[in-house]
Amino acid sequence: MHGLVNGGYALENPSHHLASYLSSYGYETALAGIQHEAKPPWSKPEELGYQHWLNHNEDGTPVDHSLTPEAAVSYLERSHDKPFFLSVGFVETHRKSAVPEGELRDLLYTYDKDACDCENQANYCRPPAWMPDTPRTRRDWANFLDGARRLDAKAGTVLDAIERLGYKSNTLIILTTDHGIAWPGAKANLTDAGIGVMLMIAGPEGSGFEAAKVIDGMVTHLDLYPTICESAGIPLPEWIQGRSLTPLALGEVETLHSAIFAEHGYEGHNPQRAVRTERYKYIRRVGPPYYRIADNGPANEWFRELGFSNQPDGNELLYDLYFDPMEQNNIASNPDYAEALKEMSLYLDQWIQNTADPFPNVPPPPKNSR
Repeated sequence: MHGLVNGGYALENPSHHLASYLSSYGYETALAGIQHEAKPPWSKPEELGYQHWLNHNEDGTPVDHSLTPEAAVSYLERSHDKPFFLSVGFVETHRKSAVPEGELRDLLYTYDKDACDCENQANYCRPPAWMPDTPRTRRDWANFLDGARRLDAKAGTVLDAIERLGYKSNTLIILTTDHGIAWPGAKANLTDAGIGVMLMIAGPEGSGFEAAKVIDGMVTHLDLYPTICESAGIPLPEWIQGRSLTPLALGEVETLHSAIFAEHGYEGHNPQRAVRTERYKYIRRVGPPYYRIADNGPANEWFRELGFSNQPDGNELLYDLYFDPMEQNNIASNPDYAEALKEMSLYLDQWIQNTADPFPNVPPPPKNSR
């Protein structure tokens, strides 16, 4: 895909979707809440392989996100004579301003509302390290933390049901996010703050995911598909590009990837591609330099007023993450890093070739068509 479904794109091969592939091997599939690949009219849940839409309209659009955990629990409480795959999409840490005007925008599931009882409480909420520490950013960060608190409670409702109903001993549970937080320099950018996501996995005894541990090896969302297939005892499809996380979880290997890749399509600005190793991040962009600020909010609006989106920089960006973990100093033109720049550029060239990526000639989003 070259962009989000809600931007007018659709999967070229919906049968490759995880829900579709699992259903072909006898799994029952269900969707509660949001699913970014399912956005009518361009793509509907059943086209991706979902057999049950738990809190969705007949056209596949989600309704009342506040009821997502209850819809998931109700499905879990049904009688199941087949293994099942349940996708539960929460939106509590999404900015309210990113939701279109209308009834859904009034629901208490987004975090732009005042979260704190008083300004003093917000003043103890330190914003992310790459952001200035001001009353405005502290207040915004306090609201985000309140969204995370509500997300934690709703996810806990589903997890409690899994344990109460006896599914914990034979269920793989994955909790992750689709991008970084909607703050300047994060979401919609290929910085670590933009592409770094939460990823927690719990599994039954012997899976490698049963005990609490922290793993430092770089992984990517591409690795979830083969991990799920392996856990379910299903053969891997030929199109798989990721690697199962199980050997990493079992301690059989310390790393899976020497490099991981990221991309950003058409979401209001020019496409970008990136490659990250343990030490370096290399980003290649098309068109004039442009830093994306995703969604609206106090911190976003302030930085937009300051001219964040028009900071001067080149179309090649290289960061030494050991010395510059916040990715603030582009060293692509530094002769001391010429070899690193060459190596990272070749990494990205090979990835583009291997994945048949049309970059930099990425097709623009279609206009109101499938």
